[in-house]
Amino acid sequence: MGNLLYTIAVILIIIWAIGFLGGFVTGNLIHILLVIAIIAVILRIIQGRKPL
Repeated sequence: MGNLLYTIAVILIIIWAIGFLGGFVTGNLIHILLVIAIIAVILRIIQGRKPL
């Protein structure tokens, strides 16, 4: 479950970066994805698990 959470966070950050750097106007969805990804990473750090 932990690896899945980390993978989802990384995917969301990549999607956000593509949208942000690509200049596409998608409203607040991109920023919501970034917040979800950051929360997922923070939860993983708090739980004390290491990636891979």
